Amino acid sequence: MKERIVVAGIGPGSPADITPAVAQAVSEADVIVGYKFYFQYVAQYIREDCLCVDTGMKRERERAQQAFEYAETGKNVVVISSGDAGIYGMAPLMYEMREERGSEVDISCLPGISAFQKAASLLGAPLGHDLCLISLSDLMTPWEVIERRIHAAATADFVTAVYNPKSNGRYWQLYRLKEIFIQEGRAADTPVGYVRQAGREGQCVTLTTLQDFDPEQTDMFTVVIIGNSQSYIRDGRMITPRGYYRQEQDRDEKIGRSIMIQSFKTIERELKNKEMDLGHKWALLHAIHTTADFDMENILYSDKNAVETLYQKVSKGETDTIVTDVTMVASGVRKGALERLGMQVKCYLSDPRVAAMAAEKGITRTQAGIRLAVAEHPDALYAFGNAPTALMELCQLIRSGKATPAGIIAAPVGFVHVRESKYMVKPFTHIPKLIIEGRKGGSNLAATLCNAILCFDDAEALRPGRDL
Repeated sequence: MKERIVVAGIGPGSPADITPAVAQAVSEADVIVGYKFYFQYVAQYIREDCLCVDTGMKRERERAQQAFEYAETGKNVVVISSGDAGIYGMAPLMYEMREERGSEVDISCLPGISAFQKAASLLGAPLGHDLCLISLSDLMTPWEVIERRIHAAATADFVTAVYNPKSNGRYWQLYRLKEIFIQEGRAADTPVGYVRQAGREGQCVTLTTLQDFDPEQTDMFTVVIIGNSQSYIRDGRMITPRGYYRQEQDRDEKIGRSIMIQSFKTIERELKNKEMDLGHKWALLHAIHTTADFDMENILYSDKNAVETLYQKVSKGETDTIVTDVTMVASGVRKGALERLGMQVKCYLSDPRVAAMAAEKGITRTQAGIRLAVAEHPDALYAFGNAPTALMELCQLIRSGKATPAGIIAAPVGFVHVRESKYMVKPFTHIPKLIIEGRKGGSNLAATLCNAILCFDDAEALRPGRDL
């Protein structure tokens, strides 16, 4: 019979997790080679006359060499490796050494249950979609390479299982991984599960979120699993859906939210001015995300705490209406946010009274719309994305005491009266304002600034897209 070595994955440690094929191979072995800690898990299958060759940690090459030496004398050799021998195990080393030695020994591998699979089964079903494995051990892989892989996993929205997360000598790498995942847009409430001693005595299973995950609770015997943008926790179980029972719309919303979060993180990193009030930054992120124009950092003006103040008004029900100059602004305000806050958005441009008033008074239709709006909703939040004459009309109504708006978003766009209309609104220091200065603006900007106000409670965690 040809000389051979069987490389067997013995699973994470529980006898119930050893496959029948591995149990049979161990029972037929003349020589078993492995890390001494692992023999306890296969002791019941070892023959009395079997030679057990055990070594300590970091002696993998020595074990492989001994296995070849015994096999080349005609012994039936089994090399045991925890989990699956092909996943951070002995199998690759055995094939490499075979080539190095020019050996004719035949090598076969028997798969085992890997630690990440065992951990996943204890957590629920976190591996339901595309996944990757990353080891944080930099003994044989430079940290620069590991970090590139972490970035790739985070940006690609993989479910990620982390091996070797922490040891006495490696205390900071898992902190860095967490930081990268958050920087790359993984949501703060992303489920994270970690299992210590999976399948062994002392097994401990923990569920948390990315934001609350504490790397200090892990060690070298722990496997960490980070969910993707669709993962969730329900009834104490972590689940990553494959998609069979999810409506296409719901799935698209989740994906859209993930993309938006990543975009906001990218914009935040590229801002020139890192020091600004949260409310202004939140509005700025929305403005840049909508336009892809980093000049917004120079031209977005907001009164101090304007976003915060306006959010407090709408969240407390002090303001329940947004009035816009054109329908395009109204259509861009998130319907989910309006419903959540009990608000309405109104544009009077299509009101039949507008045309009659405009003809009678000799004013534009948008001016007429604002006059009607002020008569019915004098204390609304007013948002302008198109018509400077409408903004100028509101200014006149404020000065005459007919309008007392909760706030003003001034983003008309164009070349005639646009700058002037924005100058006109600035002196109203008692009214919270957001202004796109100069000629730039547009309905999309006015709408996105409304959305920044409505979802300001997500600003601290940087979670845009909840109401998409």
